[in-house]
Amino acid sequence: MPMLDLNPAAQEVRRLLDGVQDDQLSDATPCEGRPVAAMLDHLMGLTLAFKWAATKDLPPGAGGRPQPAADSLDPDWRTVLPGRLDALAEAWQDPQAWTGMTEAGGIQLPGEVAGLVALDEVVLHGWDLARATGQSFRCDPASAEAVLGFTEASARPDQSPRREGLFGPVVRVPDDAPVLDRALGFAGRDPSWQAPG
Repeated sequence: MPMLDLNPAAQEVRRLLDGVQDDQLSDATPCEGRPVAAMLDHLMGLTLAFKWAATKDLPPGAGGRPQPAADSLDPDWRTVLPGRLDALAEAWQDPQAWTGMTEAGGIQLPGEVAGLVALDEVVLHGWDLARATGQSFRCDPASAEAVLGFTEASARPDQSPRREGLFGPVVRVPDDAPVLDRALGFAGRDPSWQAPG
């Protein structure tokens, strides 16, 4: 698998952070039961976990996968998360990140798979955040194609056990829909989802 550039997706999420209002932190996102604050908490954690996966330098005791929670969101997320997004993208610029085995969230996986999962997480949760806060979301073509490949593969019947807890049931999207919409559908998201209210 060729190296992927995580920077466009990371910079898009970074842009979205400026549009998140404090009174939106309790609002719903496309991930049922996970409000905006919990989504931000998840982004805080995954950016660290996948940076460590790239550098293969996991701090002691950092291998678990804590559940994201609104009340766990670091009050300094507005200053911390942009830096973590930058560091994540930079770490995956190193060709060594894509080789050998690594670990993310307590799971051992090849470096090239970890990089793809990292991109998938940033793109999907960036879209979630954009929809929840009423913002537009831009995804570069290379990232959209990579995420489509990943989510489509995860939707195969033989992947059901591994899909559990990662994605919801597949949402049917027309075959001629935009690439990102099809990726979202395979990831259990309705591309037409709008924030309630």
